[in-house]
Amino acid sequence: MASNDRMRATLKSVAVFEALKGLAALGGLLGLLGLMHHDLHRLALELIGHFGLDPAAHYPALLLQAVDRLNATPLRTLELLGAAYVITRWTEAWGLWHDHAWGEWFGALSGGVYIPFELRHLAHKPSWQAALVVLLNAALVTVLLLRLRQRARTAGRSATG
Repeated sequence: MASNDRMRATLKSVAVFEALKGLAALGGLLGLLGLMHHDLHRLALELIGHFGLDPAAHYPALLLQAVDRLNATPLRTLELLGAAYVITRWTEAWGLWHDHAWGEWFGALSGGVYIPFELRHLAHKPSWQAALVVLLNAALVTVLLLRLRQRARTAGRSATG
């Protein structure tokens, strides 16, 4: 039973983490939408100048490129993608918090889908941060799959016992 209690506590922690990711995404989305009626390119240039950076340098230039891509993205697309992400995180969190197997499947799938992209990023731009992201995500998916296996074993014992 102690193992089951530890697993439940772990899943509740994952649920809180996923809910916080959804909340952070919602805050970021609302902040971004609040800025959409401003000249983002000018704001980015002001920010770069405030820190005394050269706009032609690598990272400031990446920021300006990202802002220009953002300006070219239809507002409706940003809203839909942001809302989909928030709903995904909160749905997973709710399912995990309430100990539903579908929440564990949902979490394993929604976390596992990122792993190939994270591995590709790690292979092309190795860093300790990229490695940490891969390890944490893989650990999360592993915990969820272990819980699903534990559920299957318990169900099998109940069916035969």
